[in-house]
Amino acid sequence: MSAHATIVPPKPAKTLTGYKPFWAKRFGPAPFLPMSRKEMEQLGWDSCDIIIVTGDAYVDHPSFGMAVIGRTLEAQGFRVGIIAQPNWQSAEAFKALGKPNLFFGVAAGNMDSMINRYTADRKIRSDDAYTPGGEGGKRPDRATLVYTQRCKEAWSDVPVIIGGIEASLRRIAHYDYWQDKVRRSILVDAKADLLVYGNAERAIVEIAHRLARREPVTQITDVRGTAFMRRDDHTGLDEWFQMDSTTVDTPGRIDELISPYQTVEETAADKGASCAAGEKPAAPDAPKPITLHPRAKLTLPPREKTVLRLPSYEQVKSDPVLYAHANRVLHLETNPGNARALVQAHGDRDLWVNPPPIPLSTNEMDHVFDLPYARSPHPSYADAQGSHDGATKIPAWEMIRFSVNIMRGCFGGCTFCSITEHEGRIIQSRSEDSVIREIEEIRDKVKGFTGVISDLGGPTANMYRIGCKSPEIEAACRKPSCVYPGICQNLQTDHGPLIKMYRRARALKGIKKILIGSGLRYDLAIKSPEYIKELVTHHVGGYLKIAPEHTEGGPLSKMMKPGIGTYDKFKQLFEQASAEAGKKQYLIPYFIAAHPGTSDEDMMNLAIWLKKNGFRADQVQTFYPSPMATATAMYHSSKNPLKKVTRDSEDVDIVRGERRRRLHKAFLRYHDPNNWPVLREALKAMGRADLIGNGKQHLIPSYQPLTDGSYQSARRKNSSSAALPHAKPTVAAKAAPTKTAGGRMAPQTPVKGRLLTQHTGLPPRVTGNAKPPAGKKPR
Repeated sequence: MSAHATIVPPKPAKTLTGYKPFWAKRFGPAPFLPMSRKEMEQLGWDSCDIIIVTGDAYVDHPSFGMAVIGRTLEAQGFRVGIIAQPNWQSAEAFKALGKPNLFFGVAAGNMDSMINRYTADRKIRSDDAYTPGGEGGKRPDRATLVYTQRCKEAWSDVPVIIGGIEASLRRIAHYDYWQDKVRRSILVDAKADLLVYGNAERAIVEIAHRLARREPVTQITDVRGTAFMRRDDHTGLDEWFQMDSTTVDTPGRIDELISPYQTVEETAADKGASCAAGEKPAAPDAPKPITLHPRAKLTLPPREKTVLRLPSYEQVKSDPVLYAHANRVLHLETNPGNARALVQAHGDRDLWVNPPPIPLSTNEMDHVFDLPYARSPHPSYADAQGSHDGATKIPAWEMIRFSVNIMRGCFGGCTFCSITEHEGRIIQSRSEDSVIREIEEIRDKVKGFTGVISDLGGPTANMYRIGCKSPEIEAACRKPSCVYPGICQNLQTDHGPLIKMYRRARALKGIKKILIGSGLRYDLAIKSPEYIKELVTHHVGGYLKIAPEHTEGGPLSKMMKPGIGTYDKFKQLFEQASAEAGKKQYLIPYFIAAHPGTSDEDMMNLAIWLKKNGFRADQVQTFYPSPMATATAMYHSSKNPLKKVTRDSEDVDIVRGERRRRLHKAFLRYHDPNNWPVLREALKAMGRADLIGNGKQHLIPSYQPLTDGSYQSARRKNSSSAALPHAKPTVAAKAAPTKTAGGRMAPQTPVKGRLLTQHTGLPPRVTGNAKPPAGKKPR
């Protein structure tokens, strides 16, 4: 297609099972998608139709993107090969499976490669959960860019389609935290042919069939959930109405001010016209009565033929206010029911972003999750004994090995989270029967299963089958969250289907326990006390993770999270249900330091709340500006995109610089002696020296024990030095720190066989995996 061809509006969605299978379906499903020519020959293949390049190790499990897309395409009849974690130093590794007949599909993996590689403090991580043995460094930074370049070097005439969360969150010009600048759309830098964002099954299946029909990739411009590049010459756009949204503080349509003393004829005369046909303008001294004319109603073209022009890359890279404005416009166009196409200039070319994909129906979700996954890492990762549980264990697979994903999407809209931007806010749920079939398959086929399902969940534990009461309202809604500032009146909050599934699942033969490991949306849960009782009685293994994130209204309003009063209400119901069940169970709340909109006083008040409630956080979450998130736009621009952005609109307090970020982390770890000098200095500067002292009412003591004086990441140690007031000291808590020869405090050594929780104030969970120390009985 030439640069002057017509750009067609997106078409209605076609079901995943509505396509005629490709001819290669006669080969049937492969035990594992092949990673070598030898495996292809064993399957009787002479070539691959599609090759997926991924930054993760290949695990054939529905929680891994390459497996889901690969098996979905296989079900359409295509021969799909996998190149996992290739050596990117040359193009040779990308030729391992030969030339694909249709296209390369490139993804960095289940995580953005930069977030996978670097901490929130921009320090290199030593491990990678998606690599055998947890080994770091097996994928390049900005893996999508590197892999695409190598694919083009290997076979320059083969289309390359990029996707996955890295491409999804970088689909327009975006702030890059690691370089501290605005980068171009990843599609521009990668020089790929198409970008697929969000859950890609529907888009990639259509693209594959159209390429199989020999349709040029440059003509595929009407698929929802895709982005592509075109020359900025405004040709081929006859069917489109373009709305300009490239500026802020620009007034809309302006009507001329008319004097209330001026007659209609006088107004017409000022413009050189007459108010009646065939009449000359009246003389200025001939007064006439004023006639009122109704204002003409402005009609807009259909949304499916409307494109919004965002500020160009060149504008947003140098103007943070325009960046915040563009981010706001993008987030307002995320509902598949009413979203319009977006266009953003990058030099002399336009980036076109089609509306989001139509969510999968329940039947389509069942189709995707019922595909013949091996539910295991590829055999090439096995150790000498043929096992994946030794030195080659893949930590991410181990985490989800016995878990079941029951839904997709999240309507919470938390500004620091990327789930909504990637998966959308419309919940896509599987059927109960499909979930039960997967549990039975784990029970019957997965090696090492002991009868415990580690999770029935998804992005959120308790949004299964929850959505808008009215499809019409849902299709028209433009709110970023269904639960902020309160639960929407149009949201049905019935947890009945989830309760029914829990009961049926735990009644299965061979199932001893079903835990809920996904994060719980507690403001939604309190709408269903029956659900809380069911959860606490049967599905909590001693601890339940929830995320209030903060206690103060300022940061909570920038996060779009409920007030701490909602947490208190849930805690009351949780403890009541635990008591009725005769169990001692604990909540593990997570908090974020240094989030946009957080003042030093907010963190101080959070620390006071933590001490009052007996929490001592071991791991500290610091705000991590991920690409395209609303909170990241706040971080970069100091503006609030949750409201209309203007030059004079609300400014947001941003926590920048190592010194202030460390102070906010120190408040979360107020109990760490290494943080006391920093906190004393800050409290005095804030006029709160009254919080320094040796009484129970004080936040930190006035004395300073001997320490090494250095800051140590919570990930580098495993300590439990104090218990909650109502909990007995654990064995690990009794292992007191010792002094080194130099008089410094040596880190506590955890007792072998005891797994410590995130919060040092909570006793460790008994899992049955390790024997208790001699002379001790398990709790």
